[in-house]
Amino acid sequence: MLNVDTIKNGLVIDHIRSGCGIKIFNYLGLDKADYCVALIMNVPSKTMGKKDIIKIDNIINIDYSVLGFIDPNITVNVIMDEHIAKKITLSLPDRVENVIKCRNPRCITTTEHYVPHSFKLVNRKKAEYACEYCDELYRAGVGDVF
Repeated sequence: MLNVDTIKNGLVIDHIRSGCGIKIFNYLGLDKADYCVALIMNVPSKTMGKKDIIKIDNIINIDYSVLGFIDPNITVNVIMDEHIAKKITLSLPDRVENVIKCRNPRCITTTEHYVPHSFKLVNRKKAEYACEYCDELYRAGVGDVF
């Protein structure tokens, strides 16, 4: 059995879809962290089968809308004095900016690099987003974030 020490003050990002933990780890820049972090992959889960978990032994600022875009089933536990002080449940954000790039070669964001990549949620059930400039569709949780 794998043993990872408890966190005194920090964050636990839990219920990450198996295999997506590395995407979140990299997006958050945790490979450059000077504090203790753990990426645990393929953890057995009764509800998910397998899941990934990230433990961060530090309180850091996170854009929860990005995490919700990557995987809306994620929960974030804020740990204070080795106890869960707050549990944050994520969902698909209504809008994301500069999280994904529009794939349409004719989109203004391709030629005008100062224009932000903005996507609005158009179908919550299918997790579909549309580019605010050209309506190119993109599904949440698919592909890479910036």
